[in-house]
Amino acid sequence: MQIKRLQAGNYQPEFEYHIRTIRSFLGLTGKGTPMSHGIKVTKKKDIIYYTVQSFEEQGGVIHGFSARHGGVSLPPFASLNLGFHTGDNPEAVKENRIKFCNVLGIDPAKLVTAEQVHSDKVAVVTTKDAGAGALSTTGALVATDAMITREQVPLMAFYADCVPILIYDPVVKAVGVVHSGWSGTVLQIAAKTIRTMAQEFRTDPANCLIGIGPSIGPCCYEVDDKVIDKVKAVFPYWQDLLEDKGNGHWNLDLWEINRQSLIEAGVPAENITVSGVCTKCNSELLFSYRGEHGTTGRLAAVIMIK
Repeated sequence: MQIKRLQAGNYQPEFEYHIRTIRSFLGLTGKGTPMSHGIKVTKKKDIIYYTVQSFEEQGGVIHGFSARHGGVSLPPFASLNLGFHTGDNPEAVKENRIKFCNVLGIDPAKLVTAEQVHSDKVAVVTTKDAGAGALSTTGALVATDAMITREQVPLMAFYADCVPILIYDPVVKAVGVVHSGWSGTVLQIAAKTIRTMAQEFRTDPANCLIGIGPSIGPCCYEVDDKVIDKVKAVFPYWQDLLEDKGNGHWNLDLWEINRQSLIEAGVPAENITVSGVCTKCNSELLFSYRGEHGTTGRLAAVIMIK
């Protein structure tokens, strides 16, 4: 199968558009809720978040990718830090999760979260899991980086440069959330999640809609031989995914690797929305682990069947 591959530069106009939009919400220009190339940016009760146009057009789910504004956490976690494992005040994180969920119309007490370890483990979630790691770390699913369900349970993953991926099968009414750092990306956790949905729910990958959220872009994700050797071993088109920096380091395009893996798993290219928003370029708007030298908050990706 011939697959069209995107180059890093293709994302830049999309990236700039969304950053201008978020800055407008912060009062630097006029307000609005514009939509461009499949991603909508919304501000509600001082909280800014992204949604995927194809999900909204299809209906049947609540979802969103958070930004960093509108919460109660103090620097260096200011302000909508949604991760307990950061060193932030747990009460502030709890309040932030409640605020974000309330804006979306999700019951925060029913959230299901996981202890993310950069694995390729996919968990099948049911209503029995509701509340696991919701407002504390207690009960979070152990050593898991992707979750899927056909039940009305909100799934939430956390990140601050790693790639968040939301999956929606509107035919069998199933959803998934994926946390994909470089390790998970090389393990092709997104594609594995699609295959697991097919096994568990009889999902046809051709019906799936995908949203790849804000994360570190090919403009900023510099890696060394340790990572590149693993990429080369898995992806025959590895040269399309890298930009040689000329110093023994390369810039790696995690967005494109995940997009390719999903296409190869059977998801139509036109069903995949890539936000094109780099967290490191704009750490004043989005949390970035690299941009803030490891001490920062966490963004969240959440999805729930209505």
